[in-house]
Amino acid sequence: MTEVISVRFRGGCKNYFFDPQGVQVRMGDQVIVETAQGPEFATCTQGNHEVDDAAIVKPLSPMLRLATDSDRRTAEQNRKKEREAFDICEKKIAAHGLEMKLVNVSASFDGSKIIFYFTADGRVDFRELVRDLASVFRARIELRQIGVRDEAKMVGGIGICGRPFCCSEFLDGFLPVSIKMAKTQNLSLNPTKISGACGRLMCCLKYEQHAYEDAAKRMPKAESFVQTPDGPGNVKSVDLLRETVKVALDSAAPNEPLKCYHNCEVCVLRNGKGSRDGIEVPAERPARYVEEPEEELDEPVFTTPFYMDARLEEAPVREKIGAPESGDGKSRRRHRGGRRRSGGGGKPAEARPAKQEERQTAKGPKSGEEKKGGQQGGKPRPPRQAQQSAPPQQPREPKAAGAEGGEAKRRRPRHRGGRRSKGGEGSAPKSE
Repeated sequence: MTEVISVRFRGGCKNYFFDPQGVQVRMGDQVIVETAQGPEFATCTQGNHEVDDAAIVKPLSPMLRLATDSDRRTAEQNRKKEREAFDICEKKIAAHGLEMKLVNVSASFDGSKIIFYFTADGRVDFRELVRDLASVFRARIELRQIGVRDEAKMVGGIGICGRPFCCSEFLDGFLPVSIKMAKTQNLSLNPTKISGACGRLMCCLKYEQHAYEDAAKRMPKAESFVQTPDGPGNVKSVDLLRETVKVALDSAAPNEPLKCYHNCEVCVLRNGKGSRDGIEVPAERPARYVEEPEEELDEPVFTTPFYMDARLEEAPVREKIGAPESGDGKSRRRHRGGRRRSGGGGKPAEARPAKQEERQTAKGPKSGEEKKGGQQGGKPRPPRQAQQSAPPQQPREPKAAGAEGGEAKRRRPRHRGGRRSKGGEGSAPKSE
């Protein structure tokens, strides 16, 4: 086992192992490593870890140091130099009349080498172009011709699936893809549908190829002669993902649709196209496929949210806000512009006059002044102006039961914040 760190260079998706030289490096740290082209600026993708010796390509290059602020400024200056070199090279290509397309420019960390990547249909004589570029940049110039796949990886973009290109996102190498993979997966052979932005077959055709090949080994081919639970017939189509086949039965009517069977419901008598001569159809038919019943899961217990409680839904508006309930458990409804019901609030209004009549008979009559400014004990309080001159008023005669009932039914306006006092005096509690 050898302790290494994994780093990735700018514009690449492949990880490389380097010797940390006993320095603890964390993921995301920027480091300077030694390569065959000289020191390079890289980013750590995995910190110190151990790998097998067989996974290391000897000799293992060392990590020089952790990147400093000066190294980061140097890398930023190199990026500016690359952009300037790209514009200058395009002008030089147009001046020389070369049929080539410049794709990318990469400068080494120490600035001693500049690499120009281009695409072309054929071979290009760029010797004069190299001399002109060397005289401008005073560095070693290298021109590399790349393919359309490498161009797509460097440039990047969005594929037809709506995601970034696999080659520029995570693939560390290009996978071999053939048209046979599209045939095995029953895809359309239209080049515009199975080709990527680079014009080559999509790399994702390789991802599930092994699964399709395994399913194709277990499934009959098209035009195979099979025995089904309903009799013999020929396979017309195969669905590798669902592992089902559509069979045209020999006993079917001319316009009868094809029947679909699971792979385990058919017995292959002849795989692929061919003649039926000499093939004996067995009398025993395969059993039908019965799906296993799914296990019944216990019903989950859901707690009722507070805002969906049945009591709150049936309660008045004030109860929903959070007003306390009455002692008898019944909700009280406040009527706008009227009096609140006494007692539990659930008694009808017709029963009030009789109750009030009994109370008036037992306690004695009350005058109008007593109702407005009465004191505790039931004694009337005369007005200020009449205390000195006028004699005390005689109590009024009690009203009839019908009049008292009408007085009780009369509603008084309620004022926000309690009853208002009349005559500048505070209101006393009503005696019962």
